[in-house]
Amino acid sequence: MSFDAVTVAVLLIILASTLVRAVFGFGNALIAMPLLAMTPIGMKTATPLVALIATILSLIILVKDWRIIDLRSIWRLLAATIPGIPLGLLLLKGPYENTGKILLALIIIGFSLYCLFRPRLFTLKREWVAYPFGFLAGILGGAYNTNGPPIVIYGTIRRWPPDRFRANLQGYFFPSNVIIIAGHGIGGLWTPSVGWYFLLSLPLLVLSIWIGNRLNRTIPQGHFDRYIHILLVMVGALLFLQTVIF
Repeated sequence: MSFDAVTVAVLLIILASTLVRAVFGFGNALIAMPLLAMTPIGMKTATPLVALIATILSLIILVKDWRIIDLRSIWRLLAATIPGIPLGLLLLKGPYENTGKILLALIIIGFSLYCLFRPRLFTLKREWVAYPFGFLAGILGGAYNTNGPPIVIYGTIRRWPPDRFRANLQGYFFPSNVIIIAGHGIGGLWTPSVGWYFLLSLPLLVLSIWIGNRLNRTIPQGHFDRYIHILLVMVGALLFLQTVIF
């Protein structure tokens, strides 16, 4: 494998996306997937690569916050996620890459607009609500590593306390990502290119976590995350236009 301009672009995308994840507890796939989809590596390399990175990040964050995870909510989400993952893998492995890029762009734009405008959502106290959200997250996670938006919205309507929100996300993301990357392996998506980019990314993960932990304590998130989501809307729109036009 060569260290060329494409490799540099991939690593810069990984660094930026993991830094956002280290600060907020989610969001690396929302940034990395549309940007990587616009590079020559394509969706079938980007998806397993981002899944591997997300799993490492979840584990690191989980080690610190595991004591405050709400296991009653998490296990239901995971139970519903498992049957959704194979459906997502079918979407990824099929001849639907352009369709997947359009769907990914719309998911990112929609979720970012939701985060920007923060509509007042109803509160649901029924535990069964976890199942449809978990199932949808499984499909999106298996296909595009975008299992985050359904889980974030679920946490919002369940009124997870702020101190548990980040921990609950990692409590869900780590085991679900382990299942997703196992599915990628079974589906033949672990290629030499994925391994090459993953190994090169490991030092960047350490750097982004070190920086992110400090930013998390100093940046007023009400301002910073707003800029991130505005950027995501533009990235999603660019991916959509690139896919439709070209």
